[in-house]
Amino acid sequence: MAGGFFTRIDHARTADEVCAQIETLVLEGVLRVGDKLPGERELARQFDVSRPVLREAIKDLEGRGLIVTRHGGGTFIADVIGDVFSPIMLELIAKHPKATRDYLEYRRDIEGIAAAYAAERATKHDKALLTDIMTRMEAAHGDESYQQEAELDIEFHNAVCESAHNILLMHALRSCYRLLQNGVFFSRALVYGLPGARDALLSQHRAVYDAIMAGDAAAARRAAEAHMEFVETYSREAERVKSWETMARLRHAQRLEPAERPAGQKAQKKAS
Repeated sequence: MAGGFFTRIDHARTADEVCAQIETLVLEGVLRVGDKLPGERELARQFDVSRPVLREAIKDLEGRGLIVTRHGGGTFIADVIGDVFSPIMLELIAKHPKATRDYLEYRRDIEGIAAAYAAERATKHDKALLTDIMTRMEAAHGDESYQQEAELDIEFHNAVCESAHNILLMHALRSCYRLLQNGVFFSRALVYGLPGARDALLSQHRAVYDAIMAGDAAAARRAAEAHMEFVETYSREAERVKSWETMARLRHAQRLEPAERPAGQKAQKKAS
């Protein structure tokens, strides 16, 4: 991880001051889950504290579960977001379509709020990051690189919620994105695979981006909500298409001539 995030401790050079600065960087989303901290010597130099003071701070942060130290591998920001739901609840959610509808309804409203705040509060650095992501997303779209485009999709939404400069909103949305990345609710691959979906999604991201760049909070909110409504509609359509394809494949396999069926299917029929 590149340096430059940590600043010199100007007053009492205590472990508490080091802890407070790292806590703030995590809370504000500057340091993310899995980010590696600089080595002890470099970190002590950036904070301008002694190595014993730094070790005391690291021990305190590790004891509270904010960082983890891997033997021979360095020190990393721990999984401070965690899972919103227990494994049992996640299993229930994944089985019930209403949960997906409710998830997307929640995302529609909260994404709209985040986009509106971002239009009002985005700094020049926020806008530079959004511009970089938008440029890379358009390039991936042109290259028909689905995987990269899908990854940039979530990166874009993360950047928007960071630009909103609301700590609780940011971490709530990050939890939502984790559920999406883990495929709890629906498959982004299915949505992206529908005819015209990739073009529409790119256009929607561009609309959110343009509104934020223009500082138009109302337009940013409308664009974000319209985007999530599209995702909701297309996720249902994607699941329908997936169901059709599954049934069509089964019917096709069932109607093959015996000689054309895989060996396992022939043996099964013979045994019955």
